[in-house]
Parts: sequence; structure tokens; C-alpha cells
Amino acid sequence: MTTRTAPLIALALATSTLAACGSPGPVEEPPLSQEALAAVTADPGAPTRPLARAADDLFTLDGLGETRALIVYHGGKPAVERYAPGYDETTRFVSWSMAKTVTALMIGMLVADGQLRLDAPAPVPRWQRTGDPRAEITLRHLLQMRAGLEHTEAGDPPYESGEVRMLFLDGRDDMADYATAQPLEAEPGERFEYSSNTTVILADIAARALTDSKDPDERREAVADYLEARLFAPLGMTSAVPEFDRAGTLIGGSLIHATARDWAKLGELLRNKGSYRGEQLVPRQWVDEMIEPSPKSPHYGLQTWLNRPLPEGEEHPLFPDRAPHSAFSLIGHMGQYVFVSPTQKLTVVRLGHSNREERIAMLRQLADVIELYPET
Repeated sequence: MTTRTAPLIALALATSTLAACGSPGPVEEPPLSQEALAAVTADPGAPTRPLARAADDLFTLDGLGETRALIVYHGGKPAVERYAPGYDETTRFVSWSMAKTVTALMIGMLVADGQLRLDAPAPVPRWQRTGDPRAEITLRHLLQMRAGLEHTEAGDPPYESGEVRMLFLDGRDDMADYATAQPLEAEPGERFEYSSNTTVILADIAARALTDSKDPDERREAVADYLEARLFAPLGMTSAVPEFDRAGTLIGGSLIHATARDWAKLGELLRNKGSYRGEQLVPRQWVDEMIEPSPKSPHYGLQTWLNRPLPEGEEHPLFPDRAPHSAFSLIGHMGQYVFVSPTQKLTVVRLGHSNREERIAMLRQLADVIELYPET
């Protein structure tokens, strides 16, 4: 080594040492808690530790809101089950708008029974008067949120929205009467407008298909008995509690209560095309209709959200860039989800409380869980 090269080598070594000290190494993740690991079953269908980590993050990361329950089923078997403090497998969680999909299942069973027709004018008495343009609204229009009625789901201030007025103000005693009284603001079938009021109309149609009585107690009993006999009891949804207004109409767009496990059973029913333990509770063809995109909204079927892409720039309630486009979901206010991905053999239930910004972040984290499962 010459005297000229020695200082250069020393400088190079010093520089590399400083660079090594200044550049961060791999970030070590905190160790998984026993609670996180215990939430994952022995054979979850995905790598155990990454699954435990992704699920744990839903409960522990800041900015996601509050996850109160998470259940993952893979191939019909439990993979993950976890609850936040204060909640457990016996807690009934409110559906909010997840109830809409239950209402669609009830309508589908009545169609199969021959009580209703999908593409016939909706049997709403006040719309059948001579010259009423609402007579052109079909059951399919209502199911796809294309009725054209003057319904405003969210208003500013909130008490000006049709949904709030129907649920809590002047429409609360007879919600279907309030909802069906609204005029048209668009031609039936011409545009998509999400509306809880529309689903209450569907619930009222179901009640009148099941009983001629106008007595609230008899209407309530007819619908509750039908749901119990045809859906809840055969499926083992023993916790399900539907709510009704004073007129005896199911609040079918907003208020059904059930445990996380029972919401998972409903998701599994849909994943299996209406079949449960060899019994076809809902016609397979009807479930196919429920997840067929509407001509006016590629991300919506019959009272069910679809993981289909939207035109660029439009906000999506799910994540078509992170999960199969064949997936679909029940979605409720403040972050209630029953996400079903048939090609991944997956049903995921997330229940909790997240505002709009938190839901966006929470969905990215939920997608981290879902992406651990390959399509088959």
C-alpha cells in the first residue's frame, strides 16, 4: 500500500461507516400479543402470523376508528374471531344499512313463492291511481335504487334528509306512508340514488304480501314469523332481532340486530348461493340477481354493494383494486361490513364505529387481511 492510497482507503471506510450509522435498518414490528395470536385458529387458510398481525392492526392502529368485532371464515371454517373489550360473541350489533340485504333476501323468497313479481309494477296502492307516474316503478327499480323518487339520503343540515325525517321525525310512526308519498324527481329506472326510504317501501310490500291486515301487531307478526321460519331459524341466526315502526312495518333499511357470528352465517349463506347445510333457503338464481350490477350503478346489485370498478374519480365504498371484482358486501353506517369473496372462499365480518375518514383507512387495513387469501 502506498502512502497516497492509505488516506483514501481510510476516508472510504469512514464514509461507509457514517452511512451505515445514518441509514435506518429494517423496522422491527412489535411482538404479537397473546390476544392477537389467540384470535387465529389452528388452520386459518393463510399464514398465521401475518394474519394475526393484519387482524390485530384493525383493533390497535390509530386513525381507523373502533373495531368491535372481527370474524373471518375461510372455506366455511372459522379462521379469525376477536372482540374489543366490552363486546363478545353474545353481543348483538346493529345492522344499520346491512339490513337492506336481509330485506332483499325476504323479497326474493316472496318472489320464489309466487307472491311478488320482480319486473311487474310495484304493488303500492297509492301509486295505482289513474295518471300517477309512479305506477311505472317496478320491484326491480326499488331493489336497485332506481325508483326515481324524491328521496334524499343525507342532507345538510341532517334533519332535512329524507332518511332522518322518516326514521326520527315526521315519518317515524308510519315510515312506508312517508316514503311512498314522495313524488318522482326522475323517470323510474333512469338513475341510481341510494335511499333507506326505498328499502322501507320494499319492507311494506313484503308485509302486504304476507297479510291483508292493517293492524300493526298482525303486520309485525307476519313479517317476523316469515323471517324466523324461512331464514333465521334454518340458518341458526338465533340472535336476530328485527325492529318495526308503529305501523308494523319492518325498518328494513336500517335496524336488525344480531351477533357477529350470526352476521357471518348470513354472509356464508350468500357465499354458498343461498344454500345452508344442503338446504336451499334462498333460490340460487335470486342470489345471482342480487350480485348482478345494475345498469345505472356497476357497484350495486339488489340492495347489495359490489366490488366492481367505478369510473375514474368516483369514490368506491369497497376496494376493487385490492380484492376480486366478484366480491360483494353488506355495508352499514359507521363501518359495518359483511364482505363476501366467493373465489377466495371468504366471508369477513367487521363491526364497529368509524367516521368517514377513519373508514377509508380502515378499509385499507381490512384489505390487508383479505389479500392474505388467494383466489382458488
